[in-house]
Amino acid sequence: MGDIAIRERDDEFERPRYSIGEVSTRSGLSRDTLRWYERIGLMDYIGRDHTGRRRFSDRDLEWLTLIGRLRTTGMSVADMVRYAELVRLGDDTMPQRLAMFRKTRADVLAKIDELRQTVAVLDYKIDIYRSRSDAPTDEQATHDSEGITV
Repeated sequence: MGDIAIRERDDEFERPRYSIGEVSTRSGLSRDTLRWYERIGLMDYIGRDHTGRRRFSDRDLEWLTLIGRLRTTGMSVADMVRYAELVRLGDDTMPQRLAMFRKTRADVLAKIDELRQTVAVLDYKIDIYRSRSDAPTDEQATHDSEGITV
């Protein structure tokens, strides 16, 4: 019975239900981008309704979330398409997929380190400008608190 419940849930997860407009709104991607993703092979088979209009599933939405995260890492579209192809080829490609994610993770960590160094430089410059702007001007430095020239 447990297997049946899981299968029903999987069928529901993969049931095409959302229009391209709904997916565009949910994902923040334009309709043209969604069509392009399908055309270049980044999106697996997209279901169609009886009139031929695209219908997306919850699985498709989850995939788009992953693609969005991969885009954020700076992964190239070509590498994302390659990853999608590997997924479609099945479990035998897990070592290649693992290698891709390990490389991407290393790239992201390097970028984080670079950003930390950049933040340190910005903090240094902010401290310099803050100390200069907090310091009294020449006119303020020549008068004490009662307006008497020092």
